[in-house]
Amino acid sequence: MIYSYPTPGYSESHCHHISAIISSSSAFISFAVQPCLGNTRPLQLYIFIGCNRNGLCFQKVNFFPTSKSGTAQLNIKVSRMEGKTNKKETHDEGKSNNTENYLQKGKNCKVITINVGGHLYTMQRHTLTQYVDSLPEALISGKIQNTVDADGNYFIDRDGLLFRHVLNFLRNGELLLPEGFQEIRLLAKEAEFYQIKPLIEALKTKSANMQTASEATFLEIIDSHDRSHGLKIYCNSSDFIARIKSRIIQVSKSRLDGFPEEFVVSSHVIKFKFFIKSESGARLVLKEDNTFICTLETLKFEAIMMALKSDFKLLTSLDSSKGSIVQSDALHFLK
Repeated sequence: MIYSYPTPGYSESHCHHISAIISSSSAFISFAVQPCLGNTRPLQLYIFIGCNRNGLCFQKVNFFPTSKSGTAQLNIKVSRMEGKTNKKETHDEGKSNNTENYLQKGKNCKVITINVGGHLYTMQRHTLTQYVDSLPEALISGKIQNTVDADGNYFIDRDGLLFRHVLNFLRNGELLLPEGFQEIRLLAKEAEFYQIKPLIEALKTKSANMQTASEATFLEIIDSHDRSHGLKIYCNSSDFIARIKSRIIQVSKSRLDGFPEEFVVSSHVIKFKFFIKSESGARLVLKEDNTFICTLETLKFEAIMMALKSDFKLLTSLDSSKGSIVQSDALHFLK
């Protein structure tokens, strides 16, 4: 569409509304105007070129009449502007469509790439969706709002290096960390963010074990040679005490279904108070019902051998007059 606009020197009657249809990428439009005689001022024309959100778009053209009388002819070459009137709008719409296409493609694809803090990880869809109600499962299934990077990959704004261990847990079903790993607390935070409950529990157990392992383990074996005190085995590691109890069940001379409760003081201390001396001088360990278990020397020997096999170091200076390590009254170990 082409409209003329009242211009100084031209009367209202000379302002014609002339229309033309542009059917190709460009066209020559011809039309005639009748200027006022003796006036050489330009006539202002406005060419409609399209529309956008803000309304109609026109292009201004100044027409200089070539004749002071009669009809003047004007040829204007106009480029087709459809679809180009608002580049930003077109770009935004295209970007939105691309995002929707990327996400739709991710929902249907078995192999998925995720951008975690700038690090790209590729895995099967099942790897991320196996734990219901976890963040990866909600992200891939569309339960929560998705964010994508410039390439259309799912994007998570977290530690990209630590995500390696999260992904390994999802793949293997167990926590496998490199030796000397020192970022347990950071990884625990990542596990909480991703809401993977089995990983959270595995990290709690790993952290507790590491804390116990970092502490020195003490072991002492005290033989008072007195029936009221008997033999005491103390260790600040309850695991080691449990192993000693299992070993005593194995070497018992009677059939034991479990370790005798009357010998256990706590999870860290065992005291053998019930024993008698045999005719040969050996001290026999008995239960309260006089059921024979084994000799007191056997208990000491088994505890000492287990300590040495568990990498405990003997701190006690041995008295050579005792004849053997089993005859010592007090033995102290450290690991």
